[in-house]
Amino acid sequence: MIPLGLKETTEVDCSVPIQDFLLEHYSVDPALFQSELQELHLIRQAIRTPIRDTAGLDLLIEYFNQLYYIEKRFFPTDKHLSIHYHWYDSLSGVPSTQKAIGFEKGCVLYNIGALYTQLACKQDRTIISGLEGSIKYFVKAAGAFLHLECHFRNAPSMDMQPQTLAMLAALMQAQAQECVLEKFIMKTVQDGIIANTKIAQEAALVSEKYRETHRLMISELVKSYIPFSWISMAQTKHYFHKGLAHYFIATGLLDQKDSDDIEKLKTMFQGLLIGAEGRDENNGLKLPTNSEDRKILGKAHLKESVLGHEEALRVHDLCKQLRKVDHFGDILQKTHERALKKFSALEEEDDFSDLVTVARIQGKSENDVVSVTPEFSKVKVTDIFKRLGPISIFNAKNEWSPPRLVSLNRDQGQGFGFSVRGDSPVIIADIEPDSVAGRSSMKVGDFVVGVSDTDTMWAKHEEVVQFVRKAGSQLNIRLITPLDKNFLEPGQNINATISLPSTPVKSRSRHNSTSSDRPNSKSNRLSAPWIFMKKDSKRSEDDPPEDIDFENISR
Repeated sequence: MIPLGLKETTEVDCSVPIQDFLLEHYSVDPALFQSELQELHLIRQAIRTPIRDTAGLDLLIEYFNQLYYIEKRFFPTDKHLSIHYHWYDSLSGVPSTQKAIGFEKGCVLYNIGALYTQLACKQDRTIISGLEGSIKYFVKAAGAFLHLECHFRNAPSMDMQPQTLAMLAALMQAQAQECVLEKFIMKTVQDGIIANTKIAQEAALVSEKYRETHRLMISELVKSYIPFSWISMAQTKHYFHKGLAHYFIATGLLDQKDSDDIEKLKTMFQGLLIGAEGRDENNGLKLPTNSEDRKILGKAHLKESVLGHEEALRVHDLCKQLRKVDHFGDILQKTHERALKKFSALEEEDDFSDLVTVARIQGKSENDVVSVTPEFSKVKVTDIFKRLGPISIFNAKNEWSPPRLVSLNRDQGQGFGFSVRGDSPVIIADIEPDSVAGRSSMKVGDFVVGVSDTDTMWAKHEEVVQFVRKAGSQLNIRLITPLDKNFLEPGQNINATISLPSTPVKSRSRHNSTSSDRPNSKSNRLSAPWIFMKKDSKRSEDDPPEDIDFENISR
């Protein structure tokens, strides 16, 4: 099996650009976020050399999910921060540097796929559970590469070019299908025409998948990039499993007894062989109902098996790197000798009849593997910079005024004269003209980000009500004003109000907030150029996306 090496990267210090962005965009003291910056630095350092096990895999996926938050917080669509991501090609070692965070995400996703291949190759394939583990990891690796191919464009390195990724996905699917064959052979205990036919079709499908992989490998762009041993390996396994398929068909035919049910032979022949144009055919042969007919057809399949194994040995011996893998060469040699010995046993000195030319065997499997896209949502993460507020509002795309302190002093029996709605943070919904609030700098549409000494960016409506009640006759409230007219959705309903006419503060209604109480989640959902999150009423923008897509890397 062929595992992939991980891409290497240099250390990246992103603290200075992020601190500058915190000061300029969020109007906060960067010194207050030193612990968050240190946490980001530590996880970035850890993913450079992940442990080659499931813990290392979870670490890569955790960082990949965390990049969703980092991008939305600090990477506006119209400019790049001065953070240079430096990665090396996994095969050639050629360095590439970009300031786009999409490049960072693409490289991490590639390493997720590469680590899946290493985990697959580490499994013990001499037992059923080990084979099942290999299958699981190989199809996940294929899914990671296909996901990268579909959503990543204009990659600067060869290992992430669409042609290379398509080839890698095909290779992993072929290796997964080979493990399915090994598992099927291990679980098949009975002999007979049906059992051997099923094994033959499993082997034929593996041969087809390696043939397709080899076709992708010898394309003009990929052929000059990947190791020659990979090309030789794929071609060798194509011929090897082709020969294996014909061998098991021959075994089933030759071991069939005259007393066996003729229906078994009919089942074997139905859709088993295909012609050059894909037609179901048996080259004019009648159903072999007697031992002589079965011998003629079985001998023809054995000849094809011998030829397939001879071709596999020839391709294998042409590659110096493959010749060093002793156990692989031994397997090829022993299977060739087994087929040749069985073929020679059927040869008769006085037999001058021509061998029948058999058609290609149709590949078929009870478990035709398909790629599985990595489930990023299974690794839960928390936004490192959560203290900045809900990401649907406080992100790199949106603009708002610096926080300002508004002091409201009311007389006994007088209200403050404003109402709020929504959650996290609450919004100024209405202001009475001749009230204390009306004479202040408070505006309708302002966000309440603090009451007295309490931060309220994440506060629910009921919590803000309680904070205002506790303030008494003097209320110090921190507000910010959105600078984008599309920041809020028009026509939002006021679910709850805070008012002070001549009674103590109370909430007139305390309905749970709905999506209409929140800022324009639809318009903000696509704020980052490299991210797409599927619409899901059960999720919020403060959760990492289940599906992350990449766009043009050259942006």
